[in-house]
Amino acid sequence: MALKPRGESGKTPDVTDHQPWSAETARAIIAANAGREGATLPILHALQETFGCVPEAAEPLVAEALNLSRAEIHGVVTFYHDFRRTPPGRHVLKLCRAEACQARGGDALAADVERGLGIPINSTSADGRVTFEAVYCLGLCASGPAIMIDGKLVARVDAGEGAARVVEACSR
Repeated sequence: MALKPRGESGKTPDVTDHQPWSAETARAIIAANAGREGATLPILHALQETFGCVPEAAEPLVAEALNLSRAEIHGVVTFYHDFRRTPPGRHVLKLCRAEACQARGGDALAADVERGLGIPINSTSADGRVTFEAVYCLGLCASGPAIMIDGKLVARVDAGEGAARVVEACSR
């Protein structure tokens, strides 16, 4: 299992690529996407790509542009787990917690990764190095336990040595 930190492939931007919040930039993103059919999700994705998250301050701007209530936009942001309120760490590690992966050793893997990273699942390290998240299916049920590290799927990650490799990849 060769794990590369995000940014080496040139495909996934590093957290340093995220811009600080700017209402002006957000308005431009919203205006560029507001005419699209089903514009809510594309706008929220574009905001997150730019800022690393969907800041709460963006919700009323999106709502106004799309003639929706703030509650409707807030509901979309909070319903979909991939939308964030704060920017992620430099590396994003997602660990499948669905039944198939748990049955194949996912609980032991989760415990080893938590110990190795020094943070509990669903948190970001204090130094911003890694965000460790639970997800409930990565689509590799026959090859579990599975993880996604910086957008790259990895199957059959065992506790012990596999967890150590994951921790090492997140330490770069």
